[in-house]
Amino acid sequence: MNKQHWNVVVISVVAPVLIVAIMIISIILGTKDIPFATVWQAFIHYDATNVDHQIIWTNRLPRAVAVMMVGAFLAVAGAIMQGITRNYLASPSLMGVNDGSAFVITLAMIFLPGIANYQLILLSMLGSALGAGLVFGFGSLIRDGLSPVRLAIIGTVIGTFLSSVATAIAMYFQVSQSISAWYNTKIQMVDPKLLLISIPFGLIGLVLALSCSKSIAVTALGEDIATGLGQNTKWVKIISMFAVVCLTGTAVALVGKIAFIGLVVPHITRFLVGADYRIIIPFSALLGALFLSLCDLVSRYINFPFETPIGVVTAIIGVPFFLYLIRTHGGGKHAS
Repeated sequence: MNKQHWNVVVISVVAPVLIVAIMIISIILGTKDIPFATVWQAFIHYDATNVDHQIIWTNRLPRAVAVMMVGAFLAVAGAIMQGITRNYLASPSLMGVNDGSAFVITLAMIFLPGIANYQLILLSMLGSALGAGLVFGFGSLIRDGLSPVRLAIIGTVIGTFLSSVATAIAMYFQVSQSISAWYNTKIQMVDPKLLLISIPFGLIGLVLALSCSKSIAVTALGEDIATGLGQNTKWVKIISMFAVVCLTGTAVALVGKIAFIGLVVPHITRFLVGADYRIIIPFSALLGALFLSLCDLVSRYINFPFETPIGVVTAIIGVPFFLYLIRTHGGGKHAS
């Protein structure tokens, strides 16, 4: 058994155990001290009149589940984008996908108040497609615009533009405070009803990603090689990007924007398990769930009892990693 096969076995066993352990810690511990016996009673004999039980079921449990889901969704979305574009900097946060979702959600909250949760997710997915379309559209119009660094710059510019327009609109309609949650992450205010509705949308994205994993692995070898092997690269990219839209749109609708998960985790996964996307995609989901769960735990207790925004924790890891990738890879495509 080689090192990568050994890593696959270890991650398969250890990652789920750590995820469950972190979820349990997140549910038990919090700003309000709740005895373990009360936490246990909340699960086996829920009492709607008990404030502690309500905290467990409406705040701590939804947050723990949402963090796990969002980490998995964004990591898989990033892995897909890196595979089909052969761009080592491709990720939802750098390619305008997150920003497009947050922008459309802002418009929906202002002009379509009271929309149903599933409609919010669908509009968020539409925004993901809008953001990605703008970035890759502008990239295709500029000389070498699809190179990793230039595409990241275009993504940053488009994302900043969408964010600025959304902020201006929100300020004009005097809803900037409620809208800011989508841009600064509202991980501590997860809506349990929205969480339940998010699950099937996220599962659709994951199923599409897994079903395309073999084709993505071939596409990652290069356009000419994939075509020579008889693969319809156009349809692979369309279906794969639809999976990205489902996953990112669901994640942003659920907790708002979180950066760098889709950039960092796929690279770590590729380093540990190899370049086969049939393995990278499911293990990106596992490691993404574990990574963001850890970040959430750190954000809650690094300055306890005050909570540090989770985006600060992911940025502390993500920004140096981003600079490292640029330094080591330069402006070229990554080799899978």
